[in-house]
Amino acid sequence: MNADEISRLQTYLRKMFGNNTLTLVPPPRKGGTVEVKLDDEFIGTVHRDDEDGDVSYAVQIAVLAEDLPAPKK
Repeated sequence: MNADEISRLQTYLRKMFGNNTLTLVPPPRKGGTVEVKLDDEFIGTVHRDDEDGDVSYAVQIAVLAEDLPAPKK
């Protein structure tokens, strides 16, 4: 993804989730994975798909089991 796409997608995601602390971090080298951060904490990645000329973006969020609240009793 280029810098313009990353900026536009970040603006969209911030508006969609109502959170201006969501940040997309460009990859260190071209073709790498874009990271998604919330309050400077890594929460996932964004992948670009360009199938048959239709561009879409997939956001994958990782949640560690240890970060979940304790089960209700």
